[in-house]
Amino acid sequence: MRRLLFLAPVVVFAGVVLAFAFGLRHDPSVLPSTLIGKPVPAFALPPVRPGDGGLASGQLTSGGGPRLLNAFASWCVSCRIEHPLLLALKAQGVPIDGLDWKDKAADGARYLVQQGDPYQRVGNDESGRVGIDLGVAGVPETFLVDGQGRVRYKQVGPITPDDWTRTIQPLMERLRRE
Repeated sequence: MRRLLFLAPVVVFAGVVLAFAFGLRHDPSVLPSTLIGKPVPAFALPPVRPGDGGLASGQLTSGGGPRLLNAFASWCVSCRIEHPLLLALKAQGVPIDGLDWKDKAADGARYLVQQGDPYQRVGNDESGRVGIDLGVAGVPETFLVDGQGRVRYKQVGPITPDDWTRTIQPLMERLRRE
């Protein structure tokens, strides 16, 4: 009996070590999205800049091909890191729409003037409601939306050149061919 009592802490410790080992193998940046393969939730957002048209979910299917929907904010440091790549993608003809998340429209407009505007359309989601419907946990997050308006991929965090060339660009090219 004493021997069993001695083994109990050893077994518990071994279980804790195994749990930590399993946790270390899990990539915390990979967050599954329940929207993959499903239509983008319906929304209509006001514009960031006066005179613009804003952004609505139905516009994500106009143009027929795949496009990126990038959630950003003027207060987001990681968004500033990602921004030059978005501008380069725009220069290459990649269609990108913007979702200004939990931000005042004037701040979002000022950010786009200062940093450059990589977006075809930008909607202001000051309340964060559309972001919640999309499953946005923080910015930046980018969704690859196919020509039928279905979410096909979700990038959590800034898109890096490696993310673009290894994952997002090949998927966009495959979706264009479908």
